[in-house]
Amino acid sequence: MSFEITKALLDTLKADVAEGRDSAIHAVFAELHPADIAALIDRLNLDDAVYAYRLLENETAADVLTELDEDLREELLNSLTSKEIAEDVLEHVDSDDAADMMSGLSEDKRREVIALLEDQEQREGIQELLTYEEGTAGALMGKEVITVRAEWTVVRAIVDMRQQAQEIEHIYTIYVVDKDDRLFGILPLKDLLFSSESTRTLIKHICDTDVVSVEVDTEAEEVVRRMKKYDVVVLPVVDANNVLLGRITFDDVMDVMSEEATEDYQLASGISEDVDAMDTPFIQMRARLPWLLIGLAGGVVSSRIIAQYEGQLQIAPAMAFFMPLIAATAGNVGVQSSAIVVQGLAAGSMRNVNMLSRMWKELRVALLSAVVCGTLIFAVNLLLQQDQALTYTVSIALFSVILTAAMFGTIIPLALDRFEVDPALATGPFVTTLNDIFGLLTYFTVGHLMYGLFP
Repeated sequence: MSFEITKALLDTLKADVAEGRDSAIHAVFAELHPADIAALIDRLNLDDAVYAYRLLENETAADVLTELDEDLREELLNSLTSKEIAEDVLEHVDSDDAADMMSGLSEDKRREVIALLEDQEQREGIQELLTYEEGTAGALMGKEVITVRAEWTVVRAIVDMRQQAQEIEHIYTIYVVDKDDRLFGILPLKDLLFSSESTRTLIKHICDTDVVSVEVDTEAEEVVRRMKKYDVVVLPVVDANNVLLGRITFDDVMDVMSEEATEDYQLASGISEDVDAMDTPFIQMRARLPWLLIGLAGGVVSSRIIAQYEGQLQIAPAMAFFMPLIAATAGNVGVQSSAIVVQGLAAGSMRNVNMLSRMWKELRVALLSAVVCGTLIFAVNLLLQQDQALTYTVSIALFSVILTAAMFGTIIPLALDRFEVDPALATGPFVTTLNDIFGLLTYFTVGHLMYGLFP
């Protein structure tokens, strides 16, 4: 059943919090999924959010925390005592979620919380996850896995799995390991159900040894690509010796995809930091200003180009009418080309593509587009009875800038990716500004030549 936050519901909740009507708040939350409760709490101010959150039962509260906006989650965690975090929160969440929550705490509070955890295995698991670099498979994975030994019989495996399952809420797959805990294979539940319970049937004879896995230091983007490529909902994580360390589930990957999409969109829009509408004006300004300054610098360069050809404009004032057309077309073509390349790089389909072959393909596309657009603008200028020099100038310049803009839009993201810089930078003001400059320079250069030929 879908849930929608209405203004009436939100106003009622705010009033209930303000008046301290706990039973009414309980009644609202009792009917909702933790994700819906989180969406409601996200819309409250910090004090009201803390008040409403503290009314939740421990298990529900822990689930809600995992769904909250990261900034609000950190604020809520910092409002709790170390004892409350250890006993009321971390006891009810998976290890990967626990590590994410802990990473937002101060170093001192983190140590206090870990010291208060009674389960040694949980304590060691969280400490291990906190050591992995952010953006890697190790930082994404959870430690909750069910394992059986390859040399066990089916009967022995079933008994052991039942004991392990008592401690794990979600079971995605069963991993088969050898005596040194190296990943041997996976055990499909269907094969287990239909296997003989004979004491002679060994797990290694019925498991699937063709396993897709990732190493612990694999980048998160590569994890996403591998899960999409092999269409799996969970990936085992191993170390350099193939020892099983944990698993990454599809919901973890969805979070990465969402974060990457947001980051790429912001970079393409000229925003250099991860910001949202709730951040302070100073933080938002700091994220936007670098690319605004680049655009400003580009505008200064463009103005100097126009100033250099001031005499040309005095001779042919009508050239000024087509300056926006040339600049806009150059910017649009560059963004289109770079967007296609960036999309291909993000999907992994262009990681090993030869730059020259990609440029040749884009050049052919640009050539066809340039012929169509150049011919159309030539016909339009003839119908408008523009002078011969201006007609040729606009057509030739438009043809040229489409070709050069397409090349810039292709080369720049590929070059950025080669130097391990996010290629999404290329789809924003960077390419647009660059193409504006070269578009105007091309336009006036062609105009100078044409008006020399057709005085």
